[in-house]
Amino acid sequence: MLDSLLQKLAVVDTFVWGPWTMAFLAGVAVFFTVRSGFFQVLGLPYILRNTFGRLAPGSAAVEGQRMTPVQAAATSLAGTVGMGNMAGVATALSVGGPGAIFWMWVLAFFGMMSKTAEITLGVYYRERDPDGRFRGGPQYYIHRGLGWTPLAVLFSVGMLINAVFAASMLQSHTVGRAMLASYDLNPYLVTGSMAVVTALVVLGGIRRIGRFSERLVPIMTLAYLTGGLVVLAVNLDALPGVLESIFAHAFSARAGAGGATGVAVAIALKQGMARGMLSNEAGMGSAPMVHATAETDHPFQQGVWGAFEVFFDTIVICSITALAILSTGAMAGGESGIELLLTAFTGVFPASWASVIVAGSIATFCLSTQIGFYVYFETCLVDLVGGGAFRILRWFYFVPGVVVAGVADVDRLWVVANIAVAAVAIPNLVAMLCLSGVFRTLQRDAISGERAYATANVDDTDEVLRGIWATADTRRTRPY
Repeated sequence: MLDSLLQKLAVVDTFVWGPWTMAFLAGVAVFFTVRSGFFQVLGLPYILRNTFGRLAPGSAAVEGQRMTPVQAAATSLAGTVGMGNMAGVATALSVGGPGAIFWMWVLAFFGMMSKTAEITLGVYYRERDPDGRFRGGPQYYIHRGLGWTPLAVLFSVGMLINAVFAASMLQSHTVGRAMLASYDLNPYLVTGSMAVVTALVVLGGIRRIGRFSERLVPIMTLAYLTGGLVVLAVNLDALPGVLESIFAHAFSARAGAGGATGVAVAIALKQGMARGMLSNEAGMGSAPMVHATAETDHPFQQGVWGAFEVFFDTIVICSITALAILSTGAMAGGESGIELLLTAFTGVFPASWASVIVAGSIATFCLSTQIGFYVYFETCLVDLVGGGAFRILRWFYFVPGVVVAGVADVDRLWVVANIAVAAVAIPNLVAMLCLSGVFRTLQRDAISGERAYATANVDDTDEVLRGIWATADTRRTRPY
């Protein structure tokens, strides 16, 4: 019966993630790039000033149930930097060839502005709960900005399912199986330990999540990037040929580096776009829920962290993975997924060292994803059932990964997470397009220095906070 259900779900997955969905995602990204005036290029000084320029420790400390802008970005990255940066890129290469990386870069360039837009809207339409904590995200700007409550509910349900399956269950299961294969560790012990660490962090509140992410994300990414850069340094002579193959395969049907016959341009484009989208989550609606908790001066000022996140996640981390695999010739062995990445690292490091780097990265990346996704889980659950029921139901988040730890194959359940992602991405993209005028006005307001829509003008006035776009009578307050 389960096999039959999964087969039907696979058909649904193929439909909802068909070419039209990816074209829609890419089209929205291009639209916001054009609508913003190619701000990721022409506004680069502003982006750098409001991201890298705010990385000084303690430069934006806040109190209470709020994050600093840097902590919000770190927590958002904690949710996106995961298996997609490693196994996902390796799979894209093995299926789509080197050309997939080119299309991944292209979509990341445009996705920088779609993620900036959704974060900006998430901060602008957020609400403050009785404890003083901000909550926001697509469900908030769908409901408050457009009045489409059923669509907001669909988003929350889809993201709730995605958080439980993709983060709580499948991420921890991946770590459990990896540690069993590499070090013969009991998967129940591994997943149970992850659940305990996650609970100790997330139950401490949003500030503890922010502080933990602010420390873990730089360490884990630096460790992985260092290993990848060593691989590239050893194979430096191969890089010109690798880059040439990436551009050549992006526009031709030549065979991939692994010797597979006829890797078509369409396959390379699909794989590059799909892996890029699922890695940096631009347009997926997840990041706004984290960034809405931040203490920030202006919605657009917080929004540009989205451009930084897409660049760092895809252009930096995913590219290091791809170049490491291609420069070592690892694809000639025919492996796929994480095994392909391990083969690339083993070509430079001793097998034991390579195993430590890859397994350690898997563990920390998946743990960070599990912690980051809890913010999405909590935001959606509170939106659906309220704060009272949430205090009981929140414990369910820590259970699924431990329950399935001993099951050898749960990879087929990724189809459930994929469908849930489509259920949140499509409503979010529709809402973003409908609210594009709001985003553009907020962008102009921040860049011009007028700052009429600075958060201080909204967050400190409950009447304004509740009233913007809430009814037809207040539509004159729309910022355009």
